[in-house]
Amino acid sequence: MDLGLIIYALNLASIYALMAIGISILWSSVGMINMAHGATFATSGYAAWFVSGALKPAIAATFGKTVMASVMMASVVMLSAVLAGAFCGAVIYALAFLPIHDKPNYSVRSLIITLALNIGVVQSLLWYFGPRNRGLPKVFGFGRWELLDTKIRYDQAGTIVGASLVMILTLAWLRYSRRGLEVRAMMQNAEGAAYSGISRQATALPVLMLTGALAGVAAALLSQTIFVSPTAGVIPLVKGLTIALLGGLGSVSGAVAAAILIGFLEAIVGVIPFLGQRYVMFATFSFIILVLIFRPRGIGGLLDNTRE
Repeated sequence: MDLGLIIYALNLASIYALMAIGISILWSSVGMINMAHGATFATSGYAAWFVSGALKPAIAATFGKTVMASVMMASVVMLSAVLAGAFCGAVIYALAFLPIHDKPNYSVRSLIITLALNIGVVQSLLWYFGPRNRGLPKVFGFGRWELLDTKIRYDQAGTIVGASLVMILTLAWLRYSRRGLEVRAMMQNAEGAAYSGISRQATALPVLMLTGALAGVAAALLSQTIFVSPTAGVIPLVKGLTIALLGGLGSVSGAVAAAILIGFLEAIVGVIPFLGQRYVMFATFSFIILVLIFRPRGIGGLLDNTRE
């Protein structure tokens, strides 16, 4: 397989994994399918665009055209996207979790509320910013490396490495921190965790902020190759949700494995002459449906073991 194709596939997989992991963790610990994840993605992208545009003159005046200026600008883009994503998670907690977390049919109600939030946010972004696409500053700069006669763009390499580091840090937080252990207990057995004194209400806020921050990272990284727009979160939301289903809702390792599979599938289908990019979505969803027919639990999952 061509090295360039592998890099492209890993680039896709890293973005999809960030979205799928957030959806999977949220469902397995809090019992919520967050349909506002796409709105969080788009809002984070616009926050990074707005803040970086506001601070760019000050950074240029202070550091000029130096490496430090590039580092500062990259830090501003990433930090503003992460903070905006975490803030969106807190808003979703206040509007779509707190009022209904102890009500009947909580999962269905939260899905409807978050879907309404997603539509409202997208329409608000369209009204305020208009449909025109916006470009973010290049976090990883311009240029390419040449490896084994293959040119690798800085943004591709940076996205793969950056997303991998974020996922490693997320898994480390889940494994070693006290709050992370509480989240894992909720993921494994919500009723047992409640008997142990772990409150779903207290756990939901850090989980929603964490998953929102992951969506913010995905927005900043994906916007290095595409533009920010009000509907930019639609495809990442659909891909993240379907990949989380393929991996098995609640399985972080399954979500990562599914993201890698889908990334390589899309890359391979895209270069087949008689298929190409027109059939990427068709091939992706056909593969997901086929896997779930034979393995309803997903690759690693808890798909048919949802809580009552």
